Amino acid sequence: MHGWRGSLVAVMLVVGCAPSPPPRALPAPPSPSPSPSAERERRPPAPNPPPATPAALPQVPALAPRVTRRSPAAIAFEGVAFDSRTHRLVVADQAGGPGSRWPDAAAAARSLGGIAAVNGGFFTPEGSPLGLVVADGNPAGSWNGTSSLGSGVWHEAGIARREAMGAAAARETRNLLQSGPMLVEHGRPVGGLEATRTSARTFILWDGGSRWWVGVASPCTLAELAATLAGNGPVPWNVHAALNLDGGRSSELWVAPGVAGGPVNRRPLWNRPVRNFLVLKQR
Repeated sequence: MHGWRGSLVAVMLVVGCAPSPPPRALPAPPSPSPSPSAERERRPPAPNPPPATPAALPQVPALAPRVTRRSPAAIAFEGVAFDSRTHRLVVADQAGGPGSRWPDAAAAARSLGGIAAVNGGFFTPEGSPLGLVVADGNPAGSWNGTSSLGSGVWHEAGIARREAMGAAAARETRNLLQSGPMLVEHGRPVGGLEATRTSARTFILWDGGSRWWVGVASPCTLAELAATLAGNGPVPWNVHAALNLDGGRSSELWVAPGVAGGPVNRRPLWNRPVRNFLVLKQR
C-alpha cells in the first residue's frame, strides 16, 4: 500500500517538474490592402510627353499644287501651295549673271519643265550671288556669315538659320539658296525686323512637314509681313518657318495654266533681271 502511494507521488512530481510546451503562435492579422491613393503615391511619376516637333506633325493627304490668294491685314498675297511629297523646288542659277540665260521666271520654269517659279536670292551690283547658291549640286557664290540678307537658308528638306545649317553642310546639298532675313521661326514672328520701309516681297513658307507655299506680297514692311504670316497669312495651316527672298524690282511670280487657279504672271514692267529663280517641279 505504501509502495503504491509512493510511486504515484513520484510520478506526479516528475510530471509537475516537466517544462511546459511553448504557446502556439497565433497567425498574424492580414495586412490591410493599400488604398488607391497610397498606391498612386508609391508609383514613380510618368515621364512628360516629348515636346511637339515638326517631325511629329500629323500626316495629311498630299494636295495638288494650287494658287492661293488672300488679303489679310491690308497685305495682298498670291502664290502656290504644294506638297513636297509630290513636288519640289529647284534652284535655277545663271552663272553668266542676271538675265544671261533666262529673262524672267516664266522662261526659267519652262526651261526646267517647271509649273511655277519665283525670283530667288539677293545679288551684288556685279551680278554675283549675295550668299551661297547650290543649283543641281553646283555651288556658286560664297557663304554669307554676316549680313541679315543671308541669315536664313532654304534647302529641299526645310528652312533653317545659317548657324544651324553651317557652310560645310550647305555645300553638300543638291539645291540650296541663302537669303534673309528670317520672317517666322518656330511659328513666331522674328523680332527686330525693319518696320518703316515698304516694298514688294517674295518669300517662302514651310509648315515644318511637307506643306510649302511660295509667292509674293504687295508692298509692306518686313515687320508687318512677319506678324501677318505668323497669324493669318496666305495658307490655312500654321507657318513653322518663313524666309524672305529678294523683293522690290526683283519680285516676280509665274504659274502655268495647268495649275489650279492659274495662270499667273506677276512681273511689273519696271522689274529688273535677276540672278536666280526657285522653280517648282513635279517629282
